[in-house]
Amino acid sequence: MRIIHKALDAGINFVDTADAYSRGESEEIVGKALKGRRDDVVLATKLHLPMGDGPNQRGNSRRWIMTAVESSLRRLRTDHIDLYQIHRPDPDTDIEETLSALSDLIHSGKVRVIGSSAMPVSDIVEARWAAERRGLERFRAEQPTYSILSRGIEAEVLPVAQRYGMGTLVWSPLAKGMLTGRIRKGRQTDLRRAAMLTSFSDERRLDVVERLVPLAEEAGLPMTHLAMAFAIAHPGVTSALLGPRTMEQLDDLLAGVDVTLTDEILDRIDEIVPPGTDVGSPDQSAYLVPALRRTALRRRAVGERAAA
Repeated sequence: MRIIHKALDAGINFVDTADAYSRGESEEIVGKALKGRRDDVVLATKLHLPMGDGPNQRGNSRRWIMTAVESSLRRLRTDHIDLYQIHRPDPDTDIEETLSALSDLIHSGKVRVIGSSAMPVSDIVEARWAAERRGLERFRAEQPTYSILSRGIEAEVLPVAQRYGMGTLVWSPLAKGMLTGRIRKGRQTDLRRAAMLTSFSDERRLDVVERLVPLAEEAGLPMTHLAMAFAIAHPGVTSALLGPRTMEQLDDLLAGVDVTLTDEILDRIDEIVPPGTDVGSPDQSAYLVPALRRTALRRRAVGERAAA
């Protein structure tokens, strides 16, 4: 709560959370922290990820949306959510059902605008088409991952979002900590995520970090400032989400708020990581479309695999 208060005092006016973060505890903390200051912020939360063991306690169905929003409103101690986002696409639910339910929430005043997160560009276009065809509210924002190590959205997601006038709220601009300077090749780290996510030991990602460290030093910048300034340099990025765990981390990020990168530095970054590319293998939190995640969708039944 102290971190949130300091962020608000520093001028930050957008707070993003989700129901699934610590099974609702994050929303409860945010709700307490915003007491008396609710009108000063744009408040965003998300639904989709499991909130229980039952099959009806997750996803993007009308049934779950109507249940989830009431729980989020209660935990956040507010009567409306400024930006309500689906945390991940739901291939088991028709997008028209999802948009219809979210539209009803807007019309009831419980939600101001709606958005998506980690949506493939084909799903963004389909959702836009469905909204226009059915006269439903459309997604006004997309929340994808974006950093020097994960530039894939530059190819299609960001251009399409710009074309549709969607805000883009990028998450993990520090690549979950790989771009803080605390993760170096051949060195031990106290970063807890490094023991949980295989991407932290990916040789290709570590090699890129080793090339970025001297570039940051040459520019006279901490790695964190280089990474954040890169993320907001793209004209399609509306804002980059911060996720400080300590007050010291927040202080460091706030100190770099006015940092801008020269074309020379950005060109050097392009040489290290070409535009529109992701480095190495995705981590476990990355969204994989069902066609890649589900074996049955990319393998014919054994009896049907013969060419004849």
